[in-house]
Amino acid sequence: MTVVAAVDCGTNTIKLLVADLPDGPELERESRVVRLGQDVDRTGVLADEALQRTFAAIDEYTALVTRHPVERIRFCATSATRDAGNAAVFAAGVHARLGVDPDVVTGPAEARLAYDGAVRHLRERPAVPVLVVDVGGGSTELILGDGEPTAEHSMDIGSVRMHERHLRSDPPTATEVAAAAADIDAHLDACPVDPAAAATVVGVAGTVTTVAAAVLDLPTYDRDAIDQSVLAVEDVHAATERLLAMTLAERRALPFMHPGRADVIGAGALVLDRVLRRTRAAGLVVSEADILDGIAWSLVDG
Repeated sequence: MTVVAAVDCGTNTIKLLVADLPDGPELERESRVVRLGQDVDRTGVLADEALQRTFAAIDEYTALVTRHPVERIRFCATSATRDAGNAAVFAAGVHARLGVDPDVVTGPAEARLAYDGAVRHLRERPAVPVLVVDVGGGSTELILGDGEPTAEHSMDIGSVRMHERHLRSDPPTATEVAAAAADIDAHLDACPVDPAAAATVVGVAGTVTTVAAAVLDLPTYDRDAIDQSVLAVEDVHAATERLLAMTLAERRALPFMHPGRADVIGAGALVLDRVLRRTRAAGLVVSEADILDGIAWSLVDG
C-alpha cells in the first residue's frame, strides 16, 4: 500500500486526491474553481489574480497533504500552463508550496491519464471501443480505446476558452452560439479521433458532471447520483439548449451549480453536445473519476 497525493491543475479547476493505493481508502478529495486560465487565450500569460487564487488553493492542499504519510506526489498542470508565457512563475510558486515541480503534461499524456482514470473506475464492463470525452476549461480530450488507449487527441476548445472567445452576451445570442458551434465543429473536423467509432461514450470532468446534474434535475450536486449515470443523448442536447438560453443569474440559481462554473457551463455543454452529435451511442455514461484518478494511479503503476 502506498499513500499518494495527486493534483490536477487545469484551466478552470484545481483538484486534489490523497489515497492509499491500490486497495486503501480515499483520504482526501477536494476541488476548487480558481480560473487559472483567465484570459490566457487572449493575453498568452497567466493573470496575476489567477495565480494568486491558484496559489491560495495550493496552500490549502499542502495543509491537507501534510496530515497524511504521503510517499509520492505528482502535480500535473494542463492546458492553461501549456499556453502561458509566464509558466516559470507558476512553476516556482508550486515548488515553493508543495516541494515538487509541476508536470506540464502534453495533450496526449493528459488524454491517456483521463482514459485510465475513467475506465478503471467503471463498475460494468463497457462495450468497446470506448470513447472518453474530457471537457476541460482550456481543452477537450477525446480518447478512444479497447482496454488501453489506441488513439487520442487534445483540442483547444474548452469551456473557458469558448466562453471567452464567443459567448459574450447574457444570455448568448443565437449568432454567438452558432459561432462557437462552428469553432468546435472545425476542431472536430480536424480531429483524428472519430467519435462515430465508439460503442460506448464516457464523459468526465466538471462540465460533464454538471450537465448530468441538469439532466437529472438534482436538488443539489450529488456525486453518488451522478457517478455512472447513463444519460440519453437527446436529454443532453436538451439540457445544453436550456443552459445556453439562461442568463448568468438563472444559471447561478440552479441548486447544483458551482458558482465558479456558472458563467462557462453553456460553452462547455456545447462542446459536449457537438461531440455527441458525431457519435452513434444512444447514451452517455458519466464518471466522477477522471484525470485526477489517472494521475494518482500513475504513481503506483510505474
